[in-house]
Amino acid sequence: MAELAPQEIRVLVAVAETGGFSAAAAVLGISQSAVSHSVRGSEGKVGAVLFERGRGGASPTPAGERAVALGRRILRLYEVLGAEARGAARAPAGRDAGEGVLRVAAFRSAALHLLPPALERLAVLYPGIRPEVRVVRELGAGTAGEVAAGRADLGIATLGAREDVPPGLLTGVLVEEAYALVHPVGHADPRALPLLDWDENCGSYTREWWRAQDWIPGATVKAEDDAMVLTMVGRGLGMAIMPELSLREAPDTVEITGLGPRRPVRQVGYVTTPELASTHAVRALIRELRAEKV
Repeated sequence: MAELAPQEIRVLVAVAETGGFSAAAAVLGISQSAVSHSVRGSEGKVGAVLFERGRGGASPTPAGERAVALGRRILRLYEVLGAEARGAARAPAGRDAGEGVLRVAAFRSAALHLLPPALERLAVLYPGIRPEVRVVRELGAGTAGEVAAGRADLGIATLGAREDVPPGLLTGVLVEEAYALVHPVGHADPRALPLLDWDENCGSYTREWWRAQDWIPGATVKAEDDAMVLTMVGRGLGMAIMPELSLREAPDTVEITGLGPRRPVRQVGYVTTPELASTHAVRALIRELRAEKV
C-alpha cells in the first residue's frame, strides 16, 4: 500500500475540520478540484472511503475519523521534530531542552489549580516552551479524546476506569483527591438537604460508592459545572459531594465535612501519545506536574 504524503494528510485534516472540500481549499490556498483529487487519491491508497459527500459538505466516515486523528498526530510530529532539534542544538551537553508550542487540554478545576504552578516553574526552567491550554469538559471523549484525536499533546484527565482512555495512549497518575460532603455553614442536618450535582461529576467511577450510600438522594438540581454547584451550596440550596480540586474555590459560606476512611477517591493523571511522551516539552511538564500535591 502506498504511503500518504504530508500534503495529502493536510488535505484530509482540512476537509474534516472545515466540513467541506471548498472550505478546505480556501484554508489551504488551493483549488477545490485539487482537494477532491487529493482525497480520492488518499482513499485509493488506504483502500477505504474516508468522507461521505453530500450537499451539506463532507463528513468523515469511521475510517476517515481514524485517518484524520492519526493524520493530525503525524503532522504534529513534523512540527515537533524541528522544535526538538533546535532545542537540542542550543542546550548544554547532557541537559534536556525544549522549545516550541506545547498543547495542553485540561478539565476546569485542573486547569485552575493543578496546571498553573507547574507551568510557572516550566516557564523558568524552559522559557522556550510556549504552553497553550484549553479547558475541555470531561464528558464523552474528554481530554483524553483530544489527545487521541491529535488536538492536544498532553491531557489532564480523570483516570480509574479502563474505558476512560482510548487504547494506545500512555497515562500516569499525578494526584489522588478525596471526595467530601459540602454543605451550607452551620446546617444542622446537611445530609437531609437536596443533592446538587454537575454532569462531569456523574461519569466518575466513584458512583459505585455513591450507589452503596442509602442517604444520598438522586440529584435534585444539575448545574453547569463545579463552580456553580459551590455557589448554589453556599446559598443554602442543597449539599454536594465534590473532589478536593473543586473545593479549592470553596467560599466562606460553605462547610466541608469528611466522608470517613472509606470515602471515594478520584485519580487525576496525564494522558499523552507514545510518540510525544519522549519529547522534551511533554517530559518537562509531566515532571513539574508530578511535583504538585493536592
